[in-house]
Amino acid sequence: MNDKDAVDVARARFRGRLSAIVGQGELPALEEALTHPSYANESGAPDNQRLEFLGDAVLGLCVSELLAETHPDADEGELTRMRSALVNAEALARWARKEEIGPCLSLGRGARAGAEQGQTNVLADAVEAVVAAVYQARGLPGARSLVRDITRDVVLERDLIGVRDPKSTLQERVQALGRPAPRYTVVQSGGPAHDPTFEVRVTVGDEALGTGSGRSKRQAERAAAEAALAFLETYPENGEP
Repeated sequence: MNDKDAVDVARARFRGRLSAIVGQGELPALEEALTHPSYANESGAPDNQRLEFLGDAVLGLCVSELLAETHPDADEGELTRMRSALVNAEALARWARKEEIGPCLSLGRGARAGAEQGQTNVLADAVEAVVAAVYQARGLPGARSLVRDITRDVVLERDLIGVRDPKSTLQERVQALGRPAPRYTVVQSGGPAHDPTFEVRVTVGDEALGTGSGRSKRQAERAAAEAALAFLETYPENGEP
């Protein structure tokens, strides 16, 4: 089976899955939503960037509606943090991997060779574009159904999506101690292009407070901040390391 045939088979399966979520009917923009810019540059076909732009806005609206409905007692700040946890690249890519969107993507030769179909940002962009394609064909009701499926696993888990960002919490903690703002430094990176790993160290002044690792710099920074907060918990409330 050649690359095009493999993409066609994957897309047929994904169309069936979308139909089960948003209802039967054509999705005219779906092909465009699954076309990476690298393929568009080689073929002249439209890529998914415009749909990504629209999908980002639709996704934000639908997630905001859903959170307001499922967490009626949450304040604005908590709802904002929850929304950020649900619409970031890692969360969207997680759903994309579950639905096997990577094999559906039309990629240029270089992108295929670099295994970009598995990269977090590529998958997240495709999910946003798919949301836009559904919105154009089914309106807000269809988009809401899709977004509910994308967020289904975590939208009710307040402990997972309502927690403070550890980087913000660390900054507030060290500022309360009269210390300089935390500084994050990548100390090591590795792994294949499609699945990189990063190790980050967080320092305050000249002192290292923690290290963390993740599949993106952002994840590694959050892990480092969590390690630093755990380290600071060993000291009195007003004490310093």
